[in-house]
Amino acid sequence: MKQLRLLLMFCLLNTIEAYAWNAPPSIDTCIDYHCDIIRTVRLSPEQWLEVRQIFSDNRTAEDERLQIRQAIAKMEQLIGKLNGTDKDLKENDGEGSEIGQLDCIAESQNTTTYLKLIQQDNLLKWHQVGEQQQRTLWLFNIHWTATIIENTGTQRYAVDSWVYANGQPPVIQPIEAWQTGQTFIQN
Repeated sequence: MKQLRLLLMFCLLNTIEAYAWNAPPSIDTCIDYHCDIIRTVRLSPEQWLEVRQIFSDNRTAEDERLQIRQAIAKMEQLIGKLNGTDKDLKENDGEGSEIGQLDCIAESQNTTTYLKLIQQDNLLKWHQVGEQQQRTLWLFNIHWTATIIENTGTQRYAVDSWVYANGQPPVIQPIEAWQTGQTFIQN
């Protein structure tokens, strides 16, 4: 009887460990302008599986960039319900002092965090996560974005989730175009 209990406990612990392993660790997320307020959230294994399934088949770097767009949108939808950013408007259309409305600083930080989680789960084959990038078109027109770098060269891409409302796929474009202030509208 004692051996049966030990076997059952071993199986239960392995099941719990395997279940927890399928979800990312707790995630620190920005929930206001400038990322002054951080809220820690955690996706369930089922939610993380929704993100993982997006990367089931990526044959080219271009395929993977499309999947990254879908995954960031999905993560914004899932995490937005947990941290209160699900009603975040595009760009800076919301009231800046309102919790749940994000500026480009907070958006780029959150997107970089999501990209790092995707990378840590070995879902990226064609890209690696880069550092956040800043552009300054005029003295008071500073803008931030998350970035990815293609593995087969040095091409860096902006992953700009600030352009659209929460849960919409971000713009992914070559950093050189992004630096000029051009935004490629993507569906």
